[in-house]
Amino acid sequence: MTTPAAADLPAASGPSTLPAAPGRPLADRTTLRVGGRPAAEVVVTSADELVEAVRSADDEGRPVLLVAGGSNLLVGDEDLPHTAVVVAGRGVRREPVDACGGVWVTAQAGHPWEELVAEATESGWLGLEALSGIPGSTGATPVQNVGAYGTDVAATVAEVRTWDRRERRITTLRVGDLRMGYRTSLLKSQPDRHVVLEVTFQLRPGELGGPVRYAELADRLGVATGDRVPATDVREAVLELRRGKGMVLDDPASGVVDHDTWSAGSFFTNPVLAPPDADGLPPEAPRYAAEGGVKTSAAWLIGAAGFARGHGLPGPAALSTKHTLALTNRGGARAADLLALAREVRDGVEARFGVRLEPEPRLVGCSLDA
Repeated sequence: MTTPAAADLPAASGPSTLPAAPGRPLADRTTLRVGGRPAAEVVVTSADELVEAVRSADDEGRPVLLVAGGSNLLVGDEDLPHTAVVVAGRGVRREPVDACGGVWVTAQAGHPWEELVAEATESGWLGLEALSGIPGSTGATPVQNVGAYGTDVAATVAEVRTWDRRERRITTLRVGDLRMGYRTSLLKSQPDRHVVLEVTFQLRPGELGGPVRYAELADRLGVATGDRVPATDVREAVLELRRGKGMVLDDPASGVVDHDTWSAGSFFTNPVLAPPDADGLPPEAPRYAAEGGVKTSAAWLIGAAGFARGHGLPGPAALSTKHTLALTNRGGARAADLLALAREVRDGVEARFGVRLEPEPRLVGCSLDA
């Protein structure tokens, strides 16, 4: 159920005043560096412009593709009929601390996620530090319920302000409305309805992060699982772990090119299996309690099925040399190359273990089943 904010009104009707331009190849706007050219594109820098661009395209019957950080998209090689709405609005505001001691921090949808996490941690706003180094925009995080190292954004999201394309009005979805689960949410299940305008997080003021829940992170910090350490230490440890897996984007100013970062991060989600199916896995397969079943590790399944790091080298598409869960563009790859590799891995895991892996990135203009 959506709850409209009292001050929110529908956007005005009428022709768009935003200039549309010929679309740049989406290879230029995605971290996988593949993708054809959209029919047109509009760059928006505010929530009002974002609403106007989407509303105008809907009025004219043009399909819309929202693009921000481009880190969770695999776009096909052929040109698209879409208007690419490039979400470039930045900005963060902090609300007064509430009676419970929470800090309310709201970011525009296009605000880079890593910049928000860095600012929050440095300011003593706690809860996001274990999600450091994840590429992409803030607006994308509640859609996928982005998570890492024992936490996800569902733990801190308070509300999401959206443009409801079906009801043609701005609404505010409270955390209970979002139906957030493992790498999913109401926003993901209705991908053509809600356009995220801004996200509000309820964070804790202080110095110590929450209990460290992930064993690998605890080992890096030199503490026991469940211990608490300064949030700044958690952030640095997470960044070190992610860099070691090629999961932190290159700094263009450095001049360093690491093709292991030319990826969409983890390409497959960790499967959640029914208990009888999990019982059929080898004893050494990881198992974690999960809502609705037993979660296992996609990375473990891939490796145990015979796909080592670097599988597919020299490319043009190959598994990362640092982490089997990332599919990478080694330079010159097309979407077709990445899809072929993804199918090979998916089908190999299914043949070996009877588990069908599902992609985490959104596939546009292409399919793993084609």
